[in-house]
Amino acid sequence: MLKKSTVLIKLVFLIFLFSLTSLFSSESQLVEIYNLRHFTHPNFTRIVVDIGVMREYVPSELRDPGRIYLDIYQVKLNPILHDQAFPVKTNYLNLIRVAQRDPATVRVVIELDFEKIDRYQVFHVFDPFRIVIDIYPKESAPLPAPKTPQPPAPTKSGYSMARQLGLGIRTIVIDPGHGGEDPGCMDKFGQKEKETVLDISLRLKDLLSKNNNNLEVILTRETDIFIPLENRTVIANQKKADIFISVHINSSRNKLRQGVETFYLNFSPDPRVNETAARENATTSKSISEMEVIIKKIVRNSKIIESRELAEKIHKNLIKSLSKKYADIKSLGTKGGPFWVLIGGEMPSVLIEIAHLSNPKDAQKLKDATFRQQVAQGIFEGIIEYIQSLGKG
Repeated sequence: MLKKSTVLIKLVFLIFLFSLTSLFSSESQLVEIYNLRHFTHPNFTRIVVDIGVMREYVPSELRDPGRIYLDIYQVKLNPILHDQAFPVKTNYLNLIRVAQRDPATVRVVIELDFEKIDRYQVFHVFDPFRIVIDIYPKESAPLPAPKTPQPPAPTKSGYSMARQLGLGIRTIVIDPGHGGEDPGCMDKFGQKEKETVLDISLRLKDLLSKNNNNLEVILTRETDIFIPLENRTVIANQKKADIFISVHINSSRNKLRQGVETFYLNFSPDPRVNETAARENATTSKSISEMEVIIKKIVRNSKIIESRELAEKIHKNLIKSLSKKYADIKSLGTKGGPFWVLIGGEMPSVLIEIAHLSNPKDAQKLKDATFRQQVAQGIFEGIIEYIQSLGKG
């Protein structure tokens, strides 16, 4: 009898072990949905779910209320997309929602008026794998009226060449500082600059992509990889970026120093600015023999006027956004500085130091997702104000 009991216990244990192994195996197969995009064209709206790896999906619909919904299996949502809603400005499509239906299933819901659409189709595309939903309105469904172009506003230095030529913004490159073997600054609790600025940059990309279908937003890195300083503006140049935003966190030997400061490329007589530049430039591979060429690049930088204008608008809105929820936010101003990550860019470029990780109060704020979202919101509003100042918003 004892022998039979022992065998039974072993059998139960093996079944439990098999179930546990299957669970872990199933979880390890989950692929992350890292982005959801939508575009409204003159004759249809396209919704794209970026997955990267092929996964099974099943589309369905409801007529009352009008819904198209899509269940995608063996996937999980990127934290930024959790329970997100994307308003759409057409009279036939109202809202797109995405949520984690269960641990291994994501549901995308499209709220629309079936009376005003002609048809829709759901299909997938490879390399990388993504699911596409195209929705075609009936001819009677009017599109939003186009905005009347406004003349650009002058900068403090007058009308720059970009404003004289009526140029606008189409492509934005966001650069999360440091990464990979370069952690950036750290606090005593192990909070790393590279991780926090990546989180903020992803939030900023989401805001820009969600609120303006006409913008292409590119990150120099979307994961924890190392990119040499010199290559970051090379990426921006290759992508033909119109503006370049590099996101960083400051550090100071003075632990009491805190606050936000924003830089554009220029020389500076301020020793604090030069100390910050020295720290941010520490990983460059350039040598002293190249100093003359580097100085000429800064002197010849024809984007200084627009870079300063962009920096001032971002800084103003960043302080305004943070001050709504945090009473002790300190503005350290907008300044020129010789930052390697800004040298060589063929577009207006700024570097934002969003806080001081060396200051305990700032470090505590940086751990807070609400603070990081307010940072992204402030930078977003600054970029939009800058675009509007060009008469293109």
